[in-house]
Amino acid sequence: QVQLVESGGGLVQAGGSLRLSCAASGRIFSVNVMGWYRQGPGKQRELVARITNGGTTNYANSVKGRFTISRDNDKNTVSLQMNSLIPEDTAVYYCNTNTGGRIYWGQGTQVTVSS
Repeated sequence: QVQLVESGGGLVQAGGSLRLSCAASGRIFSVNVMGWYRQGPGKQRELVARITNGGTTNYANSVKGRFTISRDNDKNTVSLQMNSLIPEDTAVYYCNTNTGGRIYWGQGTQVTVSS
């Protein structure tokens, strides 16, 4: 079993920045993918960014150039630096990991961007 705990959400004005962090604990295999998804009001959950344990990253087109995902393999943490935020980024952001053939989710953290 793996537990994911997110932090760092909040309210920010358009153009501002936020940093989300996620700490993983439990049975984590050395080969894994960690990432961030989001679900906006009335929308389906979508991938924001993900990173492998080797450092390969993928980003949604809508956040490329504005968001940066990073991780610390020793501490089993993943972070999402979000810059130039826009109201369309408003959503609940979920930390996610795929390890040992199973997928785990955090409880989510709210990000609200005001115009």
